[in-house]
Amino acid sequence: MKVNLDTFQQINKPVYVLEEQRLRNNLSLISEVARTGGIDIILAFKAYALWKTFPIFREYIRATTASSLSEAKLALLEFGSKAHTFSPAYTDYEIDEIAHCSSHLTFNSLSQYQRYHQRVRQANSEISLGIRINPEYSEIETDLYNPCAPGTRFGVSADKLPEILPEDIEGFHCHCHCENGSDVFQRTLTHIEDKFAKWFPQIKWINFGGGHLMTRKDYDIPLLIQILTDFKKKYPNLHVIMEPGSAFGWQTGSLVSQVVDVVEDKGIKTAILNVSFTCHMPDCLEMPYWPSVRNAKVIEGGYDKSIPYLYRLGGNSCLSGDFMESWQFDHELQIGENIIFEDMLHYTTVKTNMFNGITHPSIGIVHLNGELEILKDFGYEDYRDRMD
Repeated sequence: MKVNLDTFQQINKPVYVLEEQRLRNNLSLISEVARTGGIDIILAFKAYALWKTFPIFREYIRATTASSLSEAKLALLEFGSKAHTFSPAYTDYEIDEIAHCSSHLTFNSLSQYQRYHQRVRQANSEISLGIRINPEYSEIETDLYNPCAPGTRFGVSADKLPEILPEDIEGFHCHCHCENGSDVFQRTLTHIEDKFAKWFPQIKWINFGGGHLMTRKDYDIPLLIQILTDFKKKYPNLHVIMEPGSAFGWQTGSLVSQVVDVVEDKGIKTAILNVSFTCHMPDCLEMPYWPSVRNAKVIEGGYDKSIPYLYRLGGNSCLSGDFMESWQFDHELQIGENIIFEDMLHYTTVKTNMFNGITHPSIGIVHLNGELEILKDFGYEDYRDRMD
């Protein structure tokens, strides 16, 4: 059916709605950055892994990045190319299959390299091995997402690398961004070069990880291109890779939900929805951040009872804290009306859960002709199988 992209009035149950046009806009921009900068930009599954949309992705990019066996298999079996794989720690019972599914494999530590590098090359003689480095610098303000915080479990600092790298280490991987701009990348790159440039002649590629939010409206793309051009002039032997996740799914779609009840206690009104923050929008509670709600204004600083049409939005799980406050609407909310959470395609469907057995929102895509296709409906069998 055709849907109104402003109101989604044709939808009366929870659905993540991906808009194909918005996705293609992001993919076009990202592929142009890769072409102009002379680098590879690949999709990080940890932020977006809707495999039924991979035929669209393959029109613009060639590869993906994985952090587990299941993601590596998704790359090979569903995307159609081997993964650039990194894991904090590989295991004896998965390493061979991961190697088979990977074109590049990055070790998080020298001890993991020593334990597995020969075995990896036996499983896949064409694989390219790398080591994750820690530049000990990041501008990520939320510690939960900062891989360079003191005591980090990610990467090898410069003082722990040998002067001569093992001969089968061909690349460095560095990830220390989170939805950052190119100005942050510019400052971070100074630290990376200061600490690790002396090893650059010994490697073939460098992966600058994810968190480069190049599809955000205020992102300075010309600066990024200049940074990449200058870097490649200094180090022409290095092939550059970036692996954003959020940038691909940024502002590509919404979570459409409905009001199922309105309750009030001590003057605080809560609109209870048929979705859950803890189940279906976990980053809202983890980070935390206030999601944008269409046609509503976020009111920070707590619930102000004097503000008209002010509501907490409550999830439908049994977790007492499954709510967020507060949003002001321009009318009294009615049972059954749509509440539309903006920008809910990245770091949502990859992190959702079935706590309480709550019915999971469907996943749909609005194609270029305006038709909504439901890619996946969830039911009892999905919940049961998760409980095995």
